[in-house]
Amino acid sequence: MAESWIAEHSLKTLKRLLPDIEQEFATPIKNREAHWKGFTKRLYSEWERLFENLHRLYGWQYDFFYTLEQVLRVVTRAWAERPDRLIELDCEREADPEWFLSREMVGGVLYVDLFSDKLARLPDHIPYFRQLGLTYLHLMPLFAIPHGDNDGGYAVSDYRAVNPDIGGMEDLNRLARILRKEGISLVIDFVFNHTSNDHIWAKKAAAGDPEFQNYYYMFPDRTIPDQYQANLRDIFPTVRKGSFTWVDEIQRWVWTTFNSFQWDLNYSNPEVFTAMAEEMFFLANQGIEILRLDAVAFIWKRIGSSCENLDEAHIIIQAYNAMAKIAAPALLFKSEAIVHPDEVIRYIGVDECRLSYNPLLMALLWESLATGETRLLNHAMHRRNRIPEKCSWVNYLRCHDDIGWTFDDADAAAIGIDPAGHRKFLNDFYTGRFPGSFARGVPFQYNPDTGDLRVCGTLASLAGLEAALEREDPDLIETAVRRIDLLRSIMLSIGGIPLIYLGDEWGMMNDYTYLSDPMKVNDSRWVHRRKNYRKSRDDPFSRDSLEWRFFHEMVRLINIRKSMTQFQNTGTEIIETGNGRLFGYLRENSVGRILVVNNFSNVHQRVDQNELSALGFKGRFMELVENRPINVESGLLIGPYRFVWILFEYGSVD
Repeated sequence: MAESWIAEHSLKTLKRLLPDIEQEFATPIKNREAHWKGFTKRLYSEWERLFENLHRLYGWQYDFFYTLEQVLRVVTRAWAERPDRLIELDCEREADPEWFLSREMVGGVLYVDLFSDKLARLPDHIPYFRQLGLTYLHLMPLFAIPHGDNDGGYAVSDYRAVNPDIGGMEDLNRLARILRKEGISLVIDFVFNHTSNDHIWAKKAAAGDPEFQNYYYMFPDRTIPDQYQANLRDIFPTVRKGSFTWVDEIQRWVWTTFNSFQWDLNYSNPEVFTAMAEEMFFLANQGIEILRLDAVAFIWKRIGSSCENLDEAHIIIQAYNAMAKIAAPALLFKSEAIVHPDEVIRYIGVDECRLSYNPLLMALLWESLATGETRLLNHAMHRRNRIPEKCSWVNYLRCHDDIGWTFDDADAAAIGIDPAGHRKFLNDFYTGRFPGSFARGVPFQYNPDTGDLRVCGTLASLAGLEAALEREDPDLIETAVRRIDLLRSIMLSIGGIPLIYLGDEWGMMNDYTYLSDPMKVNDSRWVHRRKNYRKSRDDPFSRDSLEWRFFHEMVRLINIRKSMTQFQNTGTEIIETGNGRLFGYLRENSVGRILVVNNFSNVHQRVDQNELSALGFKGRFMELVENRPINVESGLLIGPYRFVWILFEYGSVD
């Protein structure tokens, strides 16, 4: 479609619709005249992009202009209902749109019920968050959910109600206000691929309401589902085969990508698009600053495709991005796309998701720890770590879900690794089946048809601490501690926002009590979702404990990160160290550079002086982690599972 047609018709449409909207929202406009000017400025700036995205999705429908009117009404109402404190935050974010790239950004993620029991008690832990250095707090799903099966909170019954077991929406609103005063941005999940079958929309659909049946994908027989299914993969193969569930109540097959109680939303229906936009803005107006967009890869369906990563999925997110920039410009999106590395990057951009999980780095850090080599890590990071400017990775070592080996097969083959065999090795290694493995992981969702398997476990258990403590071997314990510190160092020093699954900062290990819980026994992810209650006192650990050592080492590294301007969340230059057991990179700005080198082997490794000279490191420098001078004139020797952060300030070379 010609750009001139879009520009002309989008502007005409806006000018035609806006007078009626101004009349409808006359009172808030009168009370916020200055802010209304800012709103309309953003509206005119973003409308053409929004119009184009909506036209690509719904322009073929006869009532397309009704959809446009509804979308305009949604964004105006969202702005009109936005609290004054958030309008002020919008102004701050517009003045500093790259605020999230600050080296001050350090994230933590937790389950409310496992960490503090109730939402209302979470503010009591702010001293702990501040001591750790958090400026970003992600609360795992906390909405109303069905009793029984709910996929750990990802089967949402009501986006506007908190699970009453942990509190109410007023508690969430209060928490957001308190955290904002403390300089901590609140992050929650926006589960927008599906709802629970207990959601009011699903209940109305099940009762036979055709309007709400069109909110989902429902079929009277297998004709169309079989056409789709021919190209779909099973996400939870141990739960069931296929992506459709027969519902006796309505005599229909319902699309259920994940679990039978999670009904996929039909975004080809523009009413679903606008309804979910309203839910998005409701959450934003509670004070949520970042929405983690759950399962983004699956939100559009097309026969003959895998129904993953389709162009329309990106268009939907871009349309929501434009709407957010108009009505709630402080709101950011974080992509959760655990797919091929090239597809992950497609979701990242200033007009889509400014933030994204970095699943490739996470998977390859564990790969390097298992092999003691960094060939695949180095090769893949050289090729697939760059993202658009003014965007950021979110780097993590594990999450609430599993670890999957999402590296590119061609990357593995390029360095002589058989991809399928290597994935089997990694699964065997991290579930303890490989001879000599230090890991205590648990398998998740084995698919016998494809051989696919994922792994669950805490950072400490996967890195060998659990096994070392079982053997009561001081040397093995020290080695496991070094592995853990090595991974945490990379998470904190490489470009992006570090995200800590709370509990890992003090060495939390696997919890096998889920095996005796009939509601959890078939979901091995609960092995790393253990209760993690923290008392709100100045120092929650005994000084002679491993927990104290882990916690204070992480705090020390976080403080170093925050003190060095080179650690802004911008680009990272992956370097060649000349040693296949080392992983190195540079963080640089106008005043200097920091060289980070990490040893993934259990013996000393060397970087030759000529490699360092090529990077400009020759002579004496300051090593930041141990806070001591270091001479690299004859090369650099790094101990087993050790790392160095070397500062090179321009003009200060000896």
